[in-house]
Amino acid sequence: MEKKAGERLVAIGISVLYFLCFLGLWQLLVMVFKIKVFILPSPVDVLKSLFDPQYQWWDHIIATSGEIVLSFLATAVIGIGLSLLLAWSKVLNKLVMPIIVLFNSLPKIALAPLFLMWFGFGIIPNILVATMIAFFPVVVNTSTGLQEVEDDLLDLVHYLNASKLQVFTKIRIPNSLPYIFAGFKIAATMCVVGAIVGEFVASSKGLGYLLRDSQAFINTPPMFACLLLLSVLGLLFFSAIGALEKVCMPWNVAEGEDK
Repeated sequence: MEKKAGERLVAIGISVLYFLCFLGLWQLLVMVFKIKVFILPSPVDVLKSLFDPQYQWWDHIIATSGEIVLSFLATAVIGIGLSLLLAWSKVLNKLVMPIIVLFNSLPKIALAPLFLMWFGFGIIPNILVATMIAFFPVVVNTSTGLQEVEDDLLDLVHYLNASKLQVFTKIRIPNSLPYIFAGFKIAATMCVVGAIVGEFVASSKGLGYLLRDSQAFINTPPMFACLLLLSVLGLLFFSAIGALEKVCMPWNVAEGEDK
């Protein structure tokens, strides 16, 4: 365990070193070639904008974070619930899955103005846009996990007269956990994208709104600061899903350590 912890610290240290080198090279290029700030701000300019109180960073961060979390929860509930129904009934699967695929092919940015007209400015249109963007991977992955069960195992439980509900609760759902969390990890990053798309169209608060507002005034330092914060939010949310996966699937962690 101590060896693995040391290896992780070394890996983190190397990643931080690479990031610092990247920032140093970025700062050097801006200084040497005297690049205008409206074209490419230096890391120092971006850092200054992060500490500028006029941008009210915490208000925007809290707004965007709330939209990401709520849209992810909606995605998880809708995606898993719909997948269970599709796996339970083959007839329903054949009827509904093509509709889901067709719905997923629609450009979500084109639906955002409709949500703006129906629900007005605020958090609801942003959550709906983010949910629509993120729920498809959860549905596909969960449905695959529920159906990808070994035939021999199913034959065994059927021989033991297990009910359909028992097969789902004891076999199919535990078997689908790796697939569910794979879908969750994809959805976690897509919820960030969806929240920003919604804020571009129907919001007066959030990092997406601030990014759009800064773009209108060609104010690049806060634009880069928004992108940096969005990357951090996405990374933190992705890491949180990974930590939850370890809690729900401790046997995977044990297998990884054995290897």
